[in-house]
Amino acid sequence: MQLSDNEIQDINVIAAWLALDDMPHQGEISADLAILAGHSVLPNIEGAVALAKKFDLPLLISGGKGHATPVLAEAMATHPFYRQIDTQDMGEAQMLAAIARTFAALTDQQLLLEGASRNCGENAAFSQRLLDEKNIQPQHVVLIQDPLLQRRTDATFRWQWRDRADAPQFINWPVFTPQLILDAGMARIIGAPPQGLWSLERFLSLLMGEVQRLRNDEQGYGPRGKGFFGEVEMPDEVDAAWQRLMHLPNIQGRISR
Repeated sequence: MQLSDNEIQDINVIAAWLALDDMPHQGEISADLAILAGHSVLPNIEGAVALAKKFDLPLLISGGKGHATPVLAEAMATHPFYRQIDTQDMGEAQMLAAIARTFAALTDQQLLLEGASRNCGENAAFSQRLLDEKNIQPQHVVLIQDPLLQRRTDATFRWQWRDRADAPQFINWPVFTPQLILDAGMARIIGAPPQGLWSLERFLSLLMGEVQRLRNDEQGYGPRGKGFFGEVEMPDEVDAAWQRLMHLPNIQGRISR
């Protein structure tokens, strides 16, 4: 797909908004748990693992088998370090735990695995259930997801805990904020090392689909739609950028469902 400078600017406005980031950029963090929701973006996954290692945080990895599972397996199969891992029949939590052991030598005692969830809503519900079963009541949780899914993950986890007096404070960390640039006339994703990033087609599909899900209308996941979480306030410039991009040829057929 050929993209103009204006279209890339619109994409970058949306990507920056989706990659919700609450993390202080210097100094210590106040957290007693990190939750990594399953996906396939290797630089993000490695960032989550490195954070858990640096601050000696328990790392809850949530993910069974879903849309990202084969993409993650393929990314690992072409990676110089992770291709040694046999991912056959593994769910996302198992694969990410294997990366955590390989990348940072995290021990099984530091890892909590939730391997049944198939989507973002189940990531939140089943993570809560696992913490309850383990009698763990974290006060501050670093929440980590594919940067393009970070804002929806925040809304979903906060909705899951909405009636709980012991609800933790969620600290969103997408690890990096992806952006597009034109490099010799070709669109290229920057923000992290290229190994294990999205293809451009998958990037655009996720980006456009996330805005559609976060819009509070009959097609979205908010109160006026499926009711999966509370209303997410969308800036006018993000909505306008999305509306303009929806006019691109064949873009609606590319949107992830």
